[in-house]
Amino acid sequence: MPTTATHPAALADARAGLHAASRSYARRYAVARLLPLLAAGGLLVVLALRWPAGWPLLLGLALASLAVVGWQLQPLRHWHAGAAAAALDRRYPILQDSTGLLLADETALPLLPGLQQQRVTRHFTELAATEPQLLPVAFKNSYLLSALLGLGALGVGLWPSGHRAAPAAAPVAVRLHPDPARPAGAPVGPARIEQVQLLVTPPAYTRRVAFGPAGASFSCPAGSRVRWLVRVSGAGAAPVLELGRRRLALGAAGQARIYAAEQVLSTSTLYRLHLAGQVSDDYAIEVQPDQAPTIRIQSPKPYTLIAARGTRPEVTLQATARDDYGLSQAELVLTVATGQGEAVKFRELRRELSAGLGRQPTQAPLGSLLRLPALGLHPGDELYLYLQARDNHGQRARSDTYLVQWQDTAAAASALDLGMGVNTAPAYFRSERQIIIDTEKLLAEQKKLTAAEFANRSNALGFDQQALRLRYGKFLGEEAEKGMGATAGPPTADEPALPTAEDATSPAPPAAAPAEPDDHDHDHAAVGTRPNDSPTAATDALMEPYIHKHDDAETADFLEPAVKAKLHAVLDEMWAAELRLRTNQPAAARPYEYRALRLLKEVQQQTRAYVRKAGFTPTPLPEATLRLTGELKGAAALHEQATLPAPAAQPAVRVALRWLAAVRAGQPPRPADARLLEPAGAALAAVAVQQPALYLPALKALRTLGAAVRAGQPAPPAQLVAAEQGLSALLPAPVPAAAPTPAPNRLARRYFQELSE
Repeated sequence: MPTTATHPAALADARAGLHAASRSYARRYAVARLLPLLAAGGLLVVLALRWPAGWPLLLGLALASLAVVGWQLQPLRHWHAGAAAAALDRRYPILQDSTGLLLADETALPLLPGLQQQRVTRHFTELAATEPQLLPVAFKNSYLLSALLGLGALGVGLWPSGHRAAPAAAPVAVRLHPDPARPAGAPVGPARIEQVQLLVTPPAYTRRVAFGPAGASFSCPAGSRVRWLVRVSGAGAAPVLELGRRRLALGAAGQARIYAAEQVLSTSTLYRLHLAGQVSDDYAIEVQPDQAPTIRIQSPKPYTLIAARGTRPEVTLQATARDDYGLSQAELVLTVATGQGEAVKFRELRRELSAGLGRQPTQAPLGSLLRLPALGLHPGDELYLYLQARDNHGQRARSDTYLVQWQDTAAAASALDLGMGVNTAPAYFRSERQIIIDTEKLLAEQKKLTAAEFANRSNALGFDQQALRLRYGKFLGEEAEKGMGATAGPPTADEPALPTAEDATSPAPPAAAPAEPDDHDHDHAAVGTRPNDSPTAATDALMEPYIHKHDDAETADFLEPAVKAKLHAVLDEMWAAELRLRTNQPAAARPYEYRALRLLKEVQQQTRAYVRKAGFTPTPLPEATLRLTGELKGAAALHEQATLPAPAAQPAVRVALRWLAAVRAGQPPRPADARLLEPAGAALAAVAVQQPALYLPALKALRTLGAAVRAGQPAPPAQLVAAEQGLSALLPAPVPAAAPTPAPNRLARRYFQELSE
């Protein structure tokens, strides 16, 4: 049959297609897994270039990525045509799980497997013609992950660097000359200093980058790391760095003929280099210490008084903090003082003001609004406050303490209260204020109380008002209830009412029977008014002009008339308030209570007694006997005065100056004289560290002189002048001599003699 004739060729094509599909799937599977690995490798390379110090971490990430990809490629080790046939059977049901028959020998198959092989061959050929990829591989996740890693690498590469490139050490000019300390005749080495480079790395708190100074003498912040790089001309001994009083041998820097040394400097110092009989000049390093922050408060004032009324109880704090390198923290410390005397209590509060210090500015405004009630203050309390700031080096500073006082409502409004006033008013003048407070509280709670409770509390307040009225009535001589009841109280049945304007035309009522005499300890009846007066009444009448009638309101003399008038008004207001309180009208009693309190405060101020200060008044001098006599005995204070010679300052400097003056005068120097200049050189070096521009040339000249004198050479005149000027500047300024007093003329001397006689 034709089918049987063409079967071997079709089977061979199908078998070749199966092998091709297996190889294609393996390649695409490997590409899908290796593509993210390549993107991750690119990201790691960019990170290594931007972050060289993190290479151990990046190496670990690279190894982990390789391990993950190797684990994902593990299935390819067992991939072959049979595995591809099984995958095709799972993907295409039309193959009837018989794709593996394509790999079998058609001559060895029975009839039914052979027929199935032909059917599978036909279906596989149709699928290969219609499907571009018999075994597709998903590249979506691979592409997405690779794109993310590639974007990450691009972002890291384009991200601006957070720090600048470290600058290289800068070459500086250094003058070299023979070392004066080298023994005469000592061999000189072949090596010479060709170049000196300096690199200064400021500490981290300054936030400054490393720099190369422009000259051999330079300034730097405290804590800076200074690196010296010295290149020599040939092999030999290492250069030596003389830093202050220390000598440091430079070590090899990893390059031929280059030596290096590093030091962290905290104080100003001098340095020079030694190599093979050569020494450089002295150069100064000025170390600038970190200054503590400064705080300046613009408001409030050092003492602020908040009025009890008419002013909002708040204070606005405005300040400015400065630092030479940067501020890191600011804090407001508040101390609240409540109470008075031994009952005073203190409470400390802290408020952070570091909101604007995130970037560590060198100058920052500080502000806060202090609401006294929110801080727990009441009238009469005090608030102490101060600011403290910290820079990025950890140094702290604080401002002065400022005082804010909230005036007490009971304090006198006049500034004279702090003077010599003496309060003679009794302490219970404030009881009227308490009655007002209780009345206000009763009115606020009226809706919550029953009618009986409200009436009881109002009547109790009326009783308190009555007790207070009677207490003040004693100052007016009213020892009985009648004192105010007869004048301000309502009429009773036993006492007719006073006539009014409306009763002018009506007939007058009949006179009431005379009242019984009041049973009182003091009998103030008029003498001779009744015929049956007793001897005791006559005796009282005789004593009447000489006794204090404190129970008579009209003649009591405890207070002045003006004060008594105000106290009468106080009692009237208290009586009106008492009347309304007892009739359950506390709201109507409030105006009378407030008027009574105001009048009481006026009486309190009016009855103060003031004593004028009296100073020392010396006795008058008898001018008739002492004037123009010239007698000075006892007129001046005794004091002893002596002139002592001042101790000699800078003796070593003075010795060197004398030697310099002698040499300039023509005295030949001797090699032993070099020892006279060494102490002066040490004193000059100590001040040259602080003021190198003024004293460093003199120090160089003095050392040149010492080297010349030690070698037996003549002293250079220019060096003599420079050294003498620098040493003279070290001496203290001479004390100006007192000008001689001119001798008095003959007329003045004659006049003084006449006065003495």
